[in-house]
Amino acid sequence: MAQTTHFFAGANSGDGFQNLFGELVDLEDTYDFMILKGGPGVGKNTFMRQIGAAMEEAGTPVEYLWCSGDPDSLDAVVLPELRCAVADGTSPHVLEPRYPAAVDRYVDLGRFYDLTAAKAAAEEVRRHTRAYQAAYRRAYRSLKAARQVELDGAALAEAAFDRGRAERRIRGILSREMRKKGPERGRTVRRFLGGITHKGCLWRFDSVDALCPRVYELRDTWGLAGDLLRRLHDAACSNGWDTIVCLAPEDSERIEHLLVPGLGVAFVSTRPGMEYGQKPFRRIRLDAMTQVEDKGRLRFGSHLTEALRKDAVDALRQAKAGHDALEAVYNPYVDFDGVRALAAIETGRLLSYLA
Repeated sequence: MAQTTHFFAGANSGDGFQNLFGELVDLEDTYDFMILKGGPGVGKNTFMRQIGAAMEEAGTPVEYLWCSGDPDSLDAVVLPELRCAVADGTSPHVLEPRYPAAVDRYVDLGRFYDLTAAKAAAEEVRRHTRAYQAAYRRAYRSLKAARQVELDGAALAEAAFDRGRAERRIRGILSREMRKKGPERGRTVRRFLGGITHKGCLWRFDSVDALCPRVYELRDTWGLAGDLLRRLHDAACSNGWDTIVCLAPEDSERIEHLLVPGLGVAFVSTRPGMEYGQKPFRRIRLDAMTQVEDKGRLRFGSHLTEALRKDAVDALRQAKAGHDALEAVYNPYVDFDGVRALAAIETGRLLSYLA
């Protein structure tokens, strides 16, 4: 059975859409990267699902990258052993070829629109587009306000954090887990493990379990684990191990989860709304290493943050409904048989690379 993993390359945040699409693959070590072009409802998800299913059946590992706007819809499929990938290269994560045809290339699905019919629906298209984009703006405003309140609590927690106690735990992990592999520095892939969506907060801890049998859980309500995870990441890379760094959607410079598949070990942060849900190999309670005196202020901030994020989820639901309405306008005017036929041609090309 082919190994499958599931991540996100985008995330919703108070600073808007966070975007790692430029890092989906290393173009210096990629054989074929298909960049799908074409608007809403044209069949990009259909195309990628068809390729993913065929490659799973062929037994090669498949990495699925899901859409933060609709976590039931694909944004990309990466085939690491083939050094190939296919991705949605349209807004808000526009991709353009760097080495056209030689490495990365356009696949135009827009040709499967009935152009005359689509133009006749122009006003309806404009109306739905404006509506879903306005809903996203509302969501991002609520997320920004929530993050500002949350940062106040994080500052209180950080000021009371027992760094010496945390340091002792990390030194123990470094000595036990980070053995030397070789002289070359390990490579790093950056992803999001999940985030806030129209369904609420979703996290793909199943991918952690698929790649790493030993999981350290860092109970970390206030984002105190970032520096500790950065040290673990530096040690793993320095010792020659490839890593998957999962960033915090609200702070894309901060590591929230770290996977070292070659060592079979992962370090995941958890908090209310981001629960691992399995029994970890070890649990480190960072929350117990900070003693904030003004707990009333923390409780108030937590309630306010929760309310603002609920409003953001409601706005994301409206955005999803608006986008669904937009796709429903286009769907009758799309030649899906043509989309599936082209996907079959490209699947055959990928299967030929396995030979």
